[in-house]
Parts: sequence; C-alpha cells; structure tokens
Amino acid sequence: MGALKVLKDISLNRGLQLGLNSLNLKKATDVQAEVIPAALAGQDLLISAETGSGKTLAYLIPSAQRVLDGEHARNAGTLVLVLVPTRELARQVAKHFAALAFKTPLQCGVITGGNSYKYQQAILRKNPEFIVSTPGRLVELLADGSADLASLQTLILDEADRMLDMGFRDDVLAIIGSCNATRQTLLVSATLEHAGVNHIARDILTDPVAITIGSARSQHSDIHQQVILSDDKNHKEKLLAALLKTDNYGKALVFSNTRVQADQLGGLLSYHKLRAGVLHGDMTQEERNQVIGLFAQGRVTVLVGSDVAARGLDVKDIDMVINFDLPRSVDDYIHRIGRTGRAGRKGLAVSFITANDWNLMVTIERYLGTSFERRVLKGLKARFKGPKKLKSNGKAAGTRKKRSKLSDKSATRHRTTKNKGKRKSTSTGGEKVYQRSTDTGEASSDGFSPLMRKPLTRKPTMKKPTTNKKAR
Repeated sequence: MGALKVLKDISLNRGLQLGLNSLNLKKATDVQAEVIPAALAGQDLLISAETGSGKTLAYLIPSAQRVLDGEHARNAGTLVLVLVPTRELARQVAKHFAALAFKTPLQCGVITGGNSYKYQQAILRKNPEFIVSTPGRLVELLADGSADLASLQTLILDEADRMLDMGFRDDVLAIIGSCNATRQTLLVSATLEHAGVNHIARDILTDPVAITIGSARSQHSDIHQQVILSDDKNHKEKLLAALLKTDNYGKALVFSNTRVQADQLGGLLSYHKLRAGVLHGDMTQEERNQVIGLFAQGRVTVLVGSDVAARGLDVKDIDMVINFDLPRSVDDYIHRIGRTGRAGRKGLAVSFITANDWNLMVTIERYLGTSFERRVLKGLKARFKGPKKLKSNGKAAGTRKKRSKLSDKSATRHRTTKNKGKRKSTSTGGEKVYQRSTDTGEASSDGFSPLMRKPLTRKPTMKKPTTNKKAR
C-alpha cells in the first residue's frame, strides 16, 4: 500500500472533492496518507496520532466515500457512528463534517448530553447517515428504541483512551453490542500504550492494522515547554496575572484541576482587566457554546478551563497554554499542551511547579524524553528552589525518621503482661464465673466442665457467749 501524497490522487465523490477544495486542502498529512487508503479498503484500524495532525478528516473522508459508494434504504438507520468523550469534541467533528460534505446529500446529527432529549429523538427519526455522539446519551436513546445501529457500516471511537479514563467503558461496550456485527471499526487514541485501549481493541477489532504516526515522546515538536517554580496558590495567581500581561500572544488557554478554581481564576483575570472567559462541566451547553464562540472570535483572549477543554477544543491561533495546576497524568499533560502548536504553528506551554508537583514534573520530562526550560518572572522569584536532595532519577529524596522503640508496633504492652501467671477467668455481667467439676463439686480448670457461679463467701460472724443461769 503506497503512501498517499496528494488528496486529489484519491478517487473521491465529486461532492467530497469540492469540499476539500473549499477547505484548501491539497497535500495529505502523515496520518491521512496512511489511514485513508487502509480505511477505504474496509480494514479495521488501530490509529495513534497527535492532536492537530488531521486525524478527524482522516476517518471522515473514507467513511463518507464508502457511504456514497453504496446503496442503502432510506430508513436504514445510522450508517456511520463517531463516538467521542466530550460535547466540545462532538461539535468539532460535526463542524469538520459540515465543511467536508456540504456539497453531498449526506447529513449528520449530533447527540450529546445537555441538549433536549426530544429534539435528539427527532434528529434520529430523520435517519441522518452520520451520528456524532457522546456515549452516555446514546445509551439512553438505544434503551428506548430511538436509535438504530443494526445497519451500521462504520464505527469510529475517537480519543478512545479519554473515553475509558472518563469511565465510559460500560457505555461503549453496550453501544458496540447494539451495532451491526459486520461493521468496520476504527479506534483512534493518543497512545496505543494505554492498557484499557489495548484490552478493548482485542474485543472489538478484527485483524486490525496498527497505524502510529510519531509517538507521545516525539509529539509536540512545535511547542516550547517551560516551567516556573512557585510557592503556593497565592504566588501562582501573581505569576499568572504577570505572565498574561507581559507575554505577547493572541489567545491563551489556562488550565485548572477544579471547576471552582477555574471560576476564581476567571474572576481574578477580569479584575486585572484581561478579557477572560471560563469553561467547565458545570456550565450549561448554551453557556459553553457561547464562551467557545467568543474565544474563537477573539473577543475573549484568555480562556480558563478544567480538563473538559483539553479534549475537542479546536480553536485556531492559541499561542500559549498555561498549566496553573499541573495535570494529574502524563496523558492529560500531552492533551492540554496539544491545544497550541497546531498545523505547523509554534506554541508555548508554561507550567507552574510547586514542591508537591516536582516528582510529577520529572515523570513527564522522562516520559517525553525532554528537559523543560526553567523560567523566572522578574520580581516574582519563588522561595522554592527545588528539593534539597534528589534521587538518581531526579525526583525528590524523602527523609525517613528513625522509629523509636516506643512507637514500635511489636513492643509489648503493659496490659498484656500485668496478669501474666494468674489464673484466667471469664466474666458475665460483671460477676466472675468459674468452671466446676460435676463429679467433685470442686472448681475445675480443664476447660470442659460446665460453668457455675462461684458461691458468695461471707465473713464468719462471732456468736455472743451464752450464760448459764443455772450455773450461777
């Protein structure tokens, strides 16, 4: 199979070709060059490619072409299903489809949580050939019979690693169980080293062809990565405001690990006269759409988000990503910084590092095979200079305290030795009970005789001497 170089070399439906021309796409990206021919051949694929590499069109183009080539009944139900982890990614995939297929008769419906259930039932009744959906809502629609996947031709799991990390495994398997068994399946993941991805791939793919474009370690070569040491949350807030005021950028994306803190940072930046917006999972879909629109238009120049913005946010000209909080995993870090440095553009990623973040920072450096540039903002140098002692792997060396004899768990307790050598007794209701032999009536310690109460002992009473009147 020769690598595809130019998109016009593919024998495509004229409507799709007109869509590519309107997008001004001529040369195939690396992932498109590998995926499109294999997908057109009907093979199951296991795809790993970095964000911004053109992977969405890599699976949309062959899926659309196969539908246009075939003959299907008008009420055949969904023919191509694209499962994605977030609402934002669903909207982005649908946007790419609309730009590609606007000159074809193909239709696409978007099914996600946060929107009207009845409206989405109405979308499915129109039988669009393509459905882009998040797992949770689609499971509900399948359960009430609104969705039909019996004629499904192609199933695409986009960002499968993220779906599994978000706890959608059972929902994904339930959806797959409703699909046409003879479908083609394309599984797309940022990394093929993800244990969950490998496990589910074995269950749902048939003789798959693995396509890996680059690796997680070599990705993001267009992104300059820096770290700034910081002392605490208050210090990080000062660093954030100063960085956004001094650096030259068009749009910046700031990541926080919690929704509450994202709201707080949005207010802080507005206080500093920065055009800031906030994006997280507690917002309604209308609010999320509005803030993404303002950010895309440039009316908001700084977007503060939780990890909901790390996946599927495809906004052009994001020049800088700031990790106010270092993400909890290497994969999340890769996806966060992947919002910049897209399509050949240069980008900057800056992370604030406290003492608690040091070891995770070293882990990310080692995984990516790189060393982050250390940066200091004028007048805001941190007291934290790094761990005093380092292990050979660069992580902080902990200091262990010697355990004293008093704290040793194996030390003998006084209460276990104070009655040593004394006859054991059991108590019931506060009264001592001994075992008495039925043969002798004597107290027994053989452990088999029935229990009898110990008779109460009373002090002997002295009898008064009697006087003999007759003796007198």
